[in-house]
Amino acid sequence: MYGDSILVKKGLIVTSTIIYKADIKIIEGKISEIGSNLSNSGVDEVIDANGLYVFPGIVDEHVHMREPGLEYKDDFAYGTAGAALGGVTTVLEMPNTKPPVEDSKVFKEKLSLLSHKANVDFGLYGVIHNSNADKFEELVNAGVVGFKVFLGPTTGNIPPPDDGSLYEVLLKSAKLNVPITFHAENAQLVRYFTQKVKREGRNDPAAHMDARPPICEEDAIRKLILFSKWTGGRVHIVHLAAKEGVGLIKEALSRGIKVTAETCPHYLLLNSRDYEKYGTAIKVNPPIRSEDHQKALWQGIMEGAIITLGSDHAPHAAEEKEGDVWRCAAGFTGVQTFFPLMLDQALKGRLPLTKLTELMSENPARLFGLWPRKGAISVGSDGDLVIVDPKVETVVSKDWLKAKYPITPYLGWRLKGKIRYTVLRGKVLVRDDRLVAEKYGMFVEPMRSKEKL
Repeated sequence: MYGDSILVKKGLIVTSTIIYKADIKIIEGKISEIGSNLSNSGVDEVIDANGLYVFPGIVDEHVHMREPGLEYKDDFAYGTAGAALGGVTTVLEMPNTKPPVEDSKVFKEKLSLLSHKANVDFGLYGVIHNSNADKFEELVNAGVVGFKVFLGPTTGNIPPPDDGSLYEVLLKSAKLNVPITFHAENAQLVRYFTQKVKREGRNDPAAHMDARPPICEEDAIRKLILFSKWTGGRVHIVHLAAKEGVGLIKEALSRGIKVTAETCPHYLLLNSRDYEKYGTAIKVNPPIRSEDHQKALWQGIMEGAIITLGSDHAPHAAEEKEGDVWRCAAGFTGVQTFFPLMLDQALKGRLPLTKLTELMSENPARLFGLWPRKGAISVGSDGDLVIVDPKVETVVSKDWLKAKYPITPYLGWRLKGKIRYTVLRGKVLVRDDRLVAEKYGMFVEPMRSKEKL
């Protein structure tokens, strides 16, 4: 099952540094040649990509596909089908399913369950909480792509490790070169502010923003930077939403502390003024904030403080997204719109096309030990491509979205650019909005090395 053979001709290849026109030959799933006028001998299909952009397959480092245990919200087959339709060829699946991925036994059970349902390639996170720090090496040996630590309350209510356990696992992170991703909010402050806002009698959608103000992120990130300084551990802040966090990361990088950060399209494209329009549909953790935070995140991307993007794909059943702000669940489907939303921004001139490859393919693959197998268009890499027509629009609709509950604030949005093909290891998965090959995905295990991003 390791790949087909195709030739992609005359496409505009988008790397993290340049855009150039060339042919790409993929033989048995691997890129074998890149050049001009390549022969079509030995290939099963020739794709004419003249006038089209060719990106390396998108690596979404942050998805919650909800399986096992929460399949009523969505499941791995649906989620990875949506990924393929959105140009994502590799997903890294978060561990707060039921049961959480807290030891090698649960990891192996989840891997076995998902392996026959995957429409794209996938890696699995382990979780570190307040009583399983001793399972770190066990999970690394099992093949986790990295770890997730929830410092703030989230789906599953997984308690954070105490400071001693956190220090210990960051020492192990440095020794074994394994990234640890953090939901960086101070849980005690979140509880305090939530109770305060509730006492005020508020239940409007924007109350969620005030129940988790920027100090919650700032405090947690400051602590993680301190711990990274003293341990050398690989701290990666996910779904960064606060401008104070951007400032702290810039300062840490200037001092040689290698903390990295991710943000998400919803923080870049929505702000507090959108609560009136979209209501609880845009309730996420951390919350979408005011325009000054939004601007700081864009600046953080362009200045290198934020090095990756993730969708934080977090689907829920329809009834869970209804009711007032306190009853409504946080999160919404995002893996399928992840790349089209950012492609739209690039085609409108908000950021270079090459920056998309850097943020959404190369850097995630590097960070999690998958590069250059994933995230690159280079000889020897997996033949994972997303081929885009910049002259055609994508309309986000319920019919287009592949999800049990296609709940998203982006319904009706018209986006510049359209995915013509999604290719995984030489196999065409998507052709003009149709999933034409299913269950072709496979598990990818990271390559551990001493090199850090």
